[in-house]
Amino acid sequence: MSAIFSRSSPRRPAGPPLSARAKRWLYLTHRWAGIVLCLFFAMWFLSGMVMMYVGYPKLAQQERLAHLAPLDAALSVTPAQALAAAGAGDAPGLSLAAARGGAPVYVVPGGRREAPKVVDAATGALLPRADAEVARATAAAWFGGRYAAHYGGTVDEDVYTHSRALDADRPLHRVDMEDPERTRLYISSATGMVVLDATRAERLWNYAGAWIHWLYPLRGSALDPWWHDIVVWLSVAGVLVALTGTVVGVLRWRFSRPYASGSRSPYRESMMRWHHLSGLLFAAITITWIFSGLMSMNPWKLFTGDAAPLALAAYAGEPEAGRPLASPGALIAALPAPPRELVWTRVDGRDLALARSGPGAPQVLSARGAAPYAFDTTALRAAAARLLPGAPLRGIEVLDAHDFYYYARDAHAMLGHIEKPLPAWRLVFGDPQATWVYLDPRTGQVLGRQDRGARASRWLFAFMHSWDWNGLLDRRPLWDAVLIFLSLGGAALSLTGVVVGWRRLGKKLRA
Repeated sequence: MSAIFSRSSPRRPAGPPLSARAKRWLYLTHRWAGIVLCLFFAMWFLSGMVMMYVGYPKLAQQERLAHLAPLDAALSVTPAQALAAAGAGDAPGLSLAAARGGAPVYVVPGGRREAPKVVDAATGALLPRADAEVARATAAAWFGGRYAAHYGGTVDEDVYTHSRALDADRPLHRVDMEDPERTRLYISSATGMVVLDATRAERLWNYAGAWIHWLYPLRGSALDPWWHDIVVWLSVAGVLVALTGTVVGVLRWRFSRPYASGSRSPYRESMMRWHHLSGLLFAAITITWIFSGLMSMNPWKLFTGDAAPLALAAYAGEPEAGRPLASPGALIAALPAPPRELVWTRVDGRDLALARSGPGAPQVLSARGAAPYAFDTTALRAAAARLLPGAPLRGIEVLDAHDFYYYARDAHAMLGHIEKPLPAWRLVFGDPQATWVYLDPRTGQVLGRQDRGARASRWLFAFMHSWDWNGLLDRRPLWDAVLIFLSLGGAALSLTGVVVGWRRLGKKLRA
């Protein structure tokens, strides 16, 4: 890619036939549009390198569990009592953890984007929304009471909390801790639990990373309703400018014989020359990254299909009859050590409790028999076939290692907080959208789904933008070296374009 800013033109280079009028418009488009867009290119390249190592703040599952105290076997309130207090009649999704003010509570899930209800596991009382006092207690318990907490009031949304996943928890209590990393905690006003943490380093680096990369300065302002469209159309314009620059750069390059200066580039001024050469070298990656960034926004809902939702109720089945749900004490007694969290679920008519304490697969217990539970493979396959009514289950692939479509990333990466346990089943359905559903055969939990649109997004966004191919990720620091080299090349191309463009604009204004 090369901007054309010189007043006089060199001898006509060899190249594909193009009319003088078409060339003129090609040069003018790249010249003037590039002045503004090269600023965005440079910003995206430089901030992208920051995001390789510091992602947008999020709270990963294992990080959350590490800050919870083990559950006490003496808890007397049963799951049935907690459900009754919350006015709910079923157990799937119910959880128990010492997550509000350091005290154990049941969390009863709400509907879609509806705040869950919280029940005190010691008294069975339905708890109100969390106030400042609860937020301070939760923040203190997060670090075991070792550090002072400074309450900062409530925020509806700020620079670190744009995620729509937090909508049910807003407004958020903000508490700054005096721990060595100066962590800022965001605590749900609905549940009184920590939903996000961000160290001081994460907060500062995010201004040079995700905040500027995703044009978050536009969020929370008068332009917020148009943020998505602004990013999309800037990316479209960026692709067009990069393409025109590539054509211009090739047209200006002498393939057959050099110019009189001995160079195959016509530009003698150093900045123009470097812009031309870096454009020819890094045009392809520039176009690739701007285009894949465009795809990250799912423009015009290209990747949104019309597949039917999974029939999770049919997969779960009816609750077991007879025995009531076991008490937390009975479940904890069946484990070698007290867990940090219990989660109730149901699969194929079996009520289960998943006991989580840290990294690794949760332990699976019968929620009614309070004993370890293992799935019957044949029955689990039959239940899995009910996930997509009307579509045949064509096959089940057992994944003992991550592959191109099912893989894990570092915790700071965009989707790094999503667990990808192994082994996993990939259920291949014969519906028109060619749906795949991922299932954990040890816990029976649905891990995710993909259709043609999602797999296209995997190629056009995730792979092309992050180069998150396992063959490269498994060979770090090769992945780091390749992406940093290409990013620096793209930044050099963009910054030289900025300098050349502003010089040209200055001459025009002075004239």
